[in-house]
Amino acid sequence: MNSHRRNRPRKTSTGRRRRAKWRLGPWLAIIIPVLFIAVAVAISVVDEPVETETALTPVDFQLSTTTGEMVAFDADAPGRTLLYFAMGIGCDICFTQIPEIKTGLSLRGIRFLPIMVDPVDVIAREAQRLGVNSPILIDEDRTVSAAYGMLGLYGHGNIPTHSFALIEDGETAWVRHYPDVFVPAEAFFTELDSAVRDG
Repeated sequence: MNSHRRNRPRKTSTGRRRRAKWRLGPWLAIIIPVLFIAVAVAISVVDEPVETETALTPVDFQLSTTTGEMVAFDADAPGRTLLYFAMGIGCDICFTQIPEIKTGLSLRGIRFLPIMVDPVDVIAREAQRLGVNSPILIDEDRTVSAAYGMLGLYGHGNIPTHSFALIEDGETAWVRHYPDVFVPAEAFFTELDSAVRDG
């Protein structure tokens, strides 16, 4: 009888692993697609432009520009002004965004003030290289960018990303933060015109 016990085939660890894999199989078939969908949703949310509350109070400022002049902004002045806070150096298309929308803004009677935070000589050199002739306001100490809540977005610490604030008759009419550092004119004006019309 003891010999029969000795000769009895043993259950191997390989067999146990196979059964474990078989039990996990149906669960993996459910879990993997769910994880994939969750990641896709998270990415799509990050890639969406963010429209913030327009409750921020516009502030006056005066900044020097790449063309050597001083530009003053009176937050309480009548009319509409679009402030564009851009990443600046290392982002060529942040510069080319300026001529992309400048004409359309002019046709709409909107004053346009592009703002960057790098040193004026560096910004001026890059603007010249890229053929951007419009004056760019320099906010090197980040005072204006911070006042308008334009820092620390999309993982960027102490620089703006690609943000716009429309100030109309002393009130903030529209604020938009884009994850992409270039917005085609057609898409941009579709959003801006809708915001102005609905506002």
